[in-house]
Amino acid sequence: MWKTYLTVVIFLLAAVVLLSVSILLKKNGKFPNIHVGSNPAMRKRGIGCVESQDRQAQKVNPLAVNEKVNQQ
Repeated sequence: MWKTYLTVVIFLLAAVVLLSVSILLKKNGKFPNIHVGSNPAMRKRGIGCVESQDRQAQKVNPLAVNEKVNQQ
């Protein structure tokens, strides 16, 4: 049982180290920015991330007309 746990921990540590090699060895290594809003091709098509679309949709429109609601 302990051999299995030890093997899993070793594999996980190896995976973390191998995935972070390029980040650790580069001078200004950073995680890649994979957000939709930072992709130039998506911005060109007018596609943004959900958070920015939600923020845009919740802005108050200063030109909006207040509708009168009939209460009975």
